[in-house]
Amino acid sequence: MPKATSISPGPRRRWSRWLPLGLAAILLAVPACSDSKPDEPGKPAATGNATGGIPAPPRAEPISVRELPLPPVAPSDDPGACTAAVNPHHTGCLAGRGGFQSGGYLPDGKSVTARVTFAGAPAAPDPASVYSGSQLIIVRTDGKTFAGGDAWKCLTCGVPAANAVSTNQAMDYPQPFRDGKRVLFGTNILDCGEHPLADEACTPAETHIYPIRWENTADGSGKGGSLRELRIHPDDVHLGFSSFTIGNGRFGQFAYLGRLEFDPAPTTGTPLAPRYDVVKVTRLFDPADTQPMSVDASDPATLVYDRDALSVGELRGFSADGKEVTYIGYPEESSNIDVFAADLTTGKVRRLTANPEYVDPIDLSPDGNWTVAMDTRGSDRQMFLAAMRDVPPITDMVTTSATSSTRNNGMRRFFQPILIDRYGDRGDYQGQRINAAGDGSPGSVNDPNWNGMADPRWSPDGTAIVYWQALATSPACGGENPLPCETSTAQGGRTYRMMIAELTSRGPAPAPKVAPISDDVPWGVKYVPGSAIPSRPHVPAGTYTVTGARGGSAKVEVTESADKVAVETVAVAYTDFTNDGVSTLNGTEKVTVTVPALTTSKVDWFSDLTQTVRAKDGTTTTNTKKSSPDGFHLTIDVLTNIFEATGTLTTTIDGKAYRQPANRT
Repeated sequence: MPKATSISPGPRRRWSRWLPLGLAAILLAVPACSDSKPDEPGKPAATGNATGGIPAPPRAEPISVRELPLPPVAPSDDPGACTAAVNPHHTGCLAGRGGFQSGGYLPDGKSVTARVTFAGAPAAPDPASVYSGSQLIIVRTDGKTFAGGDAWKCLTCGVPAANAVSTNQAMDYPQPFRDGKRVLFGTNILDCGEHPLADEACTPAETHIYPIRWENTADGSGKGGSLRELRIHPDDVHLGFSSFTIGNGRFGQFAYLGRLEFDPAPTTGTPLAPRYDVVKVTRLFDPADTQPMSVDASDPATLVYDRDALSVGELRGFSADGKEVTYIGYPEESSNIDVFAADLTTGKVRRLTANPEYVDPIDLSPDGNWTVAMDTRGSDRQMFLAAMRDVPPITDMVTTSATSSTRNNGMRRFFQPILIDRYGDRGDYQGQRINAAGDGSPGSVNDPNWNGMADPRWSPDGTAIVYWQALATSPACGGENPLPCETSTAQGGRTYRMMIAELTSRGPAPAPKVAPISDDVPWGVKYVPGSAIPSRPHVPAGTYTVTGARGGSAKVEVTESADKVAVETVAVAYTDFTNDGVSTLNGTEKVTVTVPALTTSKVDWFSDLTQTVRAKDGTTTTNTKKSSPDGFHLTIDVLTNIFEATGTLTTTIDGKAYRQPANRT
């Protein structure tokens, strides 16, 4: 059976190397638009009366959005600025800018975690001196208060130094365990022993903070490997994480799954203090497995795209039942960065999003029927790159780092929270913007200058979503930037806020209890401490043909870098290429990407594509993707995301032209 070259919307299939061919399952992902009636708002799409077995999209549902309470803002960072007049309860004041991130719900569904930065605390020995610097708090979502009278409670303030030996500095992505007694934050775990975190018995004296360490040396020495973007598995036992790599002068990343084991008295490695070790680790990548783009083993002159290859990039989390891992994957359509889910046992893959805009932070609902995503859709930020659909992801062999980096302007995000059913974007259904209701005025829930950040989180019963936003501030606005800076309407002029979206028509749909999963991921490779980091295979230099599933072909020329460690240039010439028999592609595209610095990509892009799309009534539409005659030239750092380009790249769809953002905007 030939491998599929199509990237058109439709089912994803993975012929697992651990299952007989006839047992491979079909997962529904991004179907064509259905002509059947939409489902009721807030209910999972049904499978009946739908085109091609794909359910009709759900109707928009009522959503109520409000801001959650936070400690008051200090008038300054000066010691003692947080006076009784500002906070009569003497429980701290916040810095007005930066140092904030919301997290996940406690299992009772009444509180959510957040990382904050306290400022203006009085000097010791004043008891309020503990409300200083980066701390972890929980915030009530039900309008009630804790015993002290506040809607928040600090978990880390005042924890004795003896209870927090060798705590790591990172405090991001605070995620409560399902036991309600622990929180993963940064590369630490806060543990309140037998007491629920929200209980008054969970005091600083009862609280311990333990660092997390990943063994990466053969003899067990050293401080361990670098972990980032940690996500706790729903079984409370396993941990997913990503780790950057540097090899051959290039920046990379792999995702991992491991087991958390508490060691009260470690004898090797640092710190030699009570800690959690990540053991029995699996890298979620096998260089021997099928890659998204590869040379056909039966025909060395043919290049094939395997849409079911497990191309796990950055790990984003897990399904609530613990069976799937979510991640950013290799594009299915050129320049379109999406999120996927893969079954940890079978390797079956499904595409969660398909809109041509950029998506990254996501969370899957407790019942598994919905995705909440922070997405740039509606901003047109990525449309100059990705608006032309059904283009094979061939140039993406070199462009993914650069195209994903254009999503931001420095610290300014263009994300908004989007609710999508499990069958994904299809036809006219592109999800529902959660905070659409409002007049767009300063401080309103849909104020465009307040942009979504990572990560949105479902309540345990699936009736609410908590997310946070940051206000655009200089230099992402004002000065040379044409976007004027807005004066914050939040209390104390805060430039961040935590929001709750209540899905008012829904009843509780809690997640199932999750037993500990296996340490083994059959499609991954067991990590051996001290072993060499693998390289991702790439297509070798040569000239290839890609055949359209429904006609036409593409001639592809691949040029490697001088050291032959990566692809440097991809040139494609399309001739009547079609995967679906509806859209036909002609023209050329050539992209060269060099790496002048470790995290920087320099892109030289020449595009002259024409796509003809035939409608059901026989009429046709012509779309184009064209660079200026001298090409489009972009230099961008994957860590800072500042857009700097010369030349132009414009994609025109149905007569609407999508142009690149202005430099530094």
